[in-house]
Amino acid sequence: MTDIVDFGEFAGRWHRAASRWDALREFHDAWGYTVRPDAERWDRWSESGHKAYVRALMHGPEADEFEGVDLTLPIPAALDEWWELPFNSFAFDARIYETNPEYPPTVRPDPSGYGVANAVPEDSDLIPPGADRRVCVFMAENQYCNEWGYPAAEAHEPDPRVLVSLDEDEWALQARSISEFFLQLAVQRLPHELGRSVHFYDHDVDDMEALLTRVRAELPAFGFEPWYELQQDAIVHGGPDVLVYDMHGDMEGVTVVGRTARAVVDFAGRFGLDLDGVDLTEPGR
Repeated sequence: MTDIVDFGEFAGRWHRAASRWDALREFHDAWGYTVRPDAERWDRWSESGHKAYVRALMHGPEADEFEGVDLTLPIPAALDEWWELPFNSFAFDARIYETNPEYPPTVRPDPSGYGVANAVPEDSDLIPPGADRRVCVFMAENQYCNEWGYPAAEAHEPDPRVLVSLDEDEWALQARSISEFFLQLAVQRLPHELGRSVHFYDHDVDDMEALLTRVRAELPAFGFEPWYELQQDAIVHGGPDVLVYDMHGDMEGVTVVGRTARAVVDFAGRFGLDLDGVDLTEPGR
């Protein structure tokens, strides 16, 4: 990783990419992700040990592992395409992601009782009146505090929208397509694993609102929906060799992740931030 990557430019370019998978591959390459020679691919059909334990505890050892699945619904092509990508960092390094896949996707409300969220409420405009209000969940935060899935009413589409559960009875739009969701997920996970990062809290910055105003004005946003997870949301901005996560909720402030330590130092210098006494997190891989 020698050449500087302008993630502000990438933020505009991924919208115009012929394929979201091309943008996802480019993002992996930018952060230097490579599949380890000894890495084993995650079997998409495998059930987590905890889920198998809970299923047996609730319904007995002979319980149907597909009880939470509506087998009459098709699986969107984009989801299968993602699982088969040769550079899929989740499939080869799932520990980076701290999420649980659901394959085949399970519906909410979950007939098996394992999934947390309910269907999209009747008063929500996320689903047209009269349409199936269930959600097919294909990924969840480790403790199932948030679940991501596509509307059952759109299961027949090749690359449907993705919703995120905010609590048991509330859903929000997370991505305009499954392929966009997986680009979002990589943006949220890979840089923190492979880059150098620092988080600035209010007490680290003289004027946090002034800093955010400059970041929003000078560094292009990626154009995603806010990333909702664990009682907070984040908007991502891109700059030279850095990503800036504008965070709201339980962890207010700004996280800066650079491809190199120099990129973080340069960002701090540009925006008048003092790095003395601020811990710089090293790559984890």
